[in-house]
Amino acid sequence: MQLGRGFEYFFSGFTLITQKGLKRFVLIPLLINLVIFGTSLFFIYGWLTDAFAWLNAQLPEWLTWLEFILWPLAILVLLFSYSMVFTMITNFIAAPFNGILSEKVEMHLTGQRINDDGLLDTMRDVPRMLGREWTKLCYYLPRALGFFILMWFLPVIGQIIWALFTCWMFAVQYKDYAFDNHKVSFKDMKRDLKAHQGLSYGFGAGVMICAAVPILNMIIMPVAVCGATKLWVENYRSQYRNL
Repeated sequence: MQLGRGFEYFFSGFTLITQKGLKRFVLIPLLINLVIFGTSLFFIYGWLTDAFAWLNAQLPEWLTWLEFILWPLAILVLLFSYSMVFTMITNFIAAPFNGILSEKVEMHLTGQRINDDGLLDTMRDVPRMLGREWTKLCYYLPRALGFFILMWFLPVIGQIIWALFTCWMFAVQYKDYAFDNHKVSFKDMKRDLKAHQGLSYGFGAGVMICAAVPILNMIIMPVAVCGATKLWVENYRSQYRNL
């Protein structure tokens, strides 16, 4: 079943990030993830602490017990919604390094180089890579707004739609690096992902679940890039290898 295979491809990334020859290319995306996540988490925790202190000051003494309910609720909402926002921010910064990591994983799996570009050529490609991230962001935001509204006004069904959309966007985000390395357009990439929707939703589900787990979510980005590249090699590469 494609859903299960997509799930397995994501988890294969945990093995790939430990492979000899790939570790050094994992390091920079991992450090970027750790620094941004740790810093933002520190400020968010401080903001929540101040917000609850203010709330307690406004509540009568007999309602102070609400804090014990609201804290877990706030954390759950944060874990659910923050993962995708955090992903968008970090991927803008880490896009060039994620592209290089995807290229090296593909070379590790196939034994073939994608191209002979040197460091200077890679640096010249940075504006294009950032432009690709902007394209993904423009694709994400209007849909996220619509589905977010549905989530609040359409009980159960709205939450299911939001979860499916999140899975889809994680698949788009991480599978795109391999497609972009081969200069495949964003439109063609979406078409190919829709042709194998089970793989996409299964892969995205794996990312979504692990992205909501504290500590584990700090290493999700390089893991997902590696797993998505393996998925590319085994399911899409044959139709583009001559490009």
